[in-house]
Amino acid sequence: MIGKLQGVIDYIGDGYVILMVNGVGYKVYTPEILSPKANVALWIETVVREDSIRLFGFSSIAGQNLFNQLTTVSGVGPKVALAIMSTIKTDILMTAIATGDAKTIATTPGVGKKVAEKIIVELKNKMGGGNFDFGNEMGGALPDLLSALESLGYRRMDIVDMAQKLVSQNPDLNVSKLVPMALKEISNK
Repeated sequence: MIGKLQGVIDYIGDGYVILMVNGVGYKVYTPEILSPKANVALWIETVVREDSIRLFGFSSIAGQNLFNQLTTVSGVGPKVALAIMSTIKTDILMTAIATGDAKTIATTPGVGKKVAEKIIVELKNKMGGGNFDFGNEMGGALPDLLSALESLGYRRMDIVDMAQKLVSQNPDLNVSKLVPMALKEISNK
């Protein structure tokens, strides 16, 4: 199996790149945003099916591990896992799973509430160990802060990254203190 490829991006397609390695072009499906002619190293996950062999590439081991975890959920194959990872940044996705935030996961086109909840149920316990360690401080305030900001009309995908940072930087503050901080952060953009 191929574990890692390093080369130059020769072509960028819809959800994949052609990665040139020593004169050989590998078609690698990836959620990463890459630039043409960039020299990159990707951790490779090879998926063998009856009718195809596909390479999936990730810039980090954590991304590759998350992809593998997602594909263990029944109903989530490589295509859906890649769509989720293309829509939601790895750290935000892992936090959403760890905190039970199905709304964030369901923002992926083609992923409904039931699939998002299934992902949470099957992976939530796995998010606490190994490469998926978040601690418990984000669990309480993050969902409440996101709900409060959504009720003010902000889209979850626009605020989740900022909210996650605020909660992790201020673990002792409650939502009533975090909301004004979040609004100030949003107005500074």
